[in-house]
Amino acid sequence: MTLVPHLGRRLALSVVLGAIVLAGLSVFTDLRGVRQSFAGFHWPVLGAIIGWTVFNYVLRWAKWEYYLRKLGFGTGVSRLDSGLMFTSGMVMAVTPGKVGEVFKSYLLKRVNGTPIASSAPIVMAERLTDGLGMLLLMAAGLNLYPSARPLFWILVVLGIFALAAVQYKPLAEWLLMRTAETRLTRRIAPQLQAFYDSSFALLSWRLLLISTLLSVISWFGECIALYYVLIGLGIPGDARLLLISTFVFAASTLFGLVSFLPGGLGVSEASSAGLLLLLVAGLSRGGAAAATVLIRFCTLWFGVSLGLIGLLIFEQRYKHRTAVQERLNPQNAKL
Repeated sequence: MTLVPHLGRRLALSVVLGAIVLAGLSVFTDLRGVRQSFAGFHWPVLGAIIGWTVFNYVLRWAKWEYYLRKLGFGTGVSRLDSGLMFTSGMVMAVTPGKVGEVFKSYLLKRVNGTPIASSAPIVMAERLTDGLGMLLLMAAGLNLYPSARPLFWILVVLGIFALAAVQYKPLAEWLLMRTAETRLTRRIAPQLQAFYDSSFALLSWRLLLISTLLSVISWFGECIALYYVLIGLGIPGDARLLLISTFVFAASTLFGLVSFLPGGLGVSEASSAGLLLLLVAGLSRGGAAAATVLIRFCTLWFGVSLGLIGLLIFEQRYKHRTAVQERLNPQNAKL
């Protein structure tokens, strides 16, 4: 059984929720101002906005591919298959904290049989290094909005704690041993061991530095996309505007991530519009809302759309293999 029909209802619900959030943002700011901002938008910059968004996706795929090969899970996986897995995972970007992107592990299992427990830590490492990259981008403009400093340092401490916990083997081995000895968790002990082994390998300092650098560069692409959105709205482009765009995009994305709401819906939009209104001189309430709507459509929802297309292509490529797996072992063929 393919997963596209099962994803349809959840995706439709997320789209409706997203539409309500964006509509509410427009109404509660200045609906007439939003309309005027769209009417006066310089649409030729849309190419640059989409281009920098695609730049982000390409580098994030490179990180996924890097992890896949480093862990030895790339056997039988072509670059096309790897790209389709990564792209398909973007359809799950509207899940809480993007944890639904573990869907890529399921697709990988369909291609070469890699256990989900072994490859799922790749998604965890992606989210962690994306968060670290966003923190570094946010730090670049932290002086623009000092009120964000407490949350920034809380996130830094949490990130360091998470890394230290994974890298401290004695604690992990003790917890895994207790899991194997406990009746209720004994059956999943092997999967937890595989999950930890992959996590430990992925979060070694060398891999962590390389992947975090990739995250900084890739997400800076979407910060530049917001910069072009503001230029399209008539704000003069300069180094300060780029700094503001970087801070606002990174901060609003992080706020949405820690909210653990699907795609950060509501939190990311409100924080983005609020920060833009506060920091960008000459930008009206309607303009701030329009900028937020545009950047969300050109990043989050553009990615979800590409993810749906990628998933449809993947399903066509592996439709026959899935049917055979279901006939041979109906239980294992399920997600």
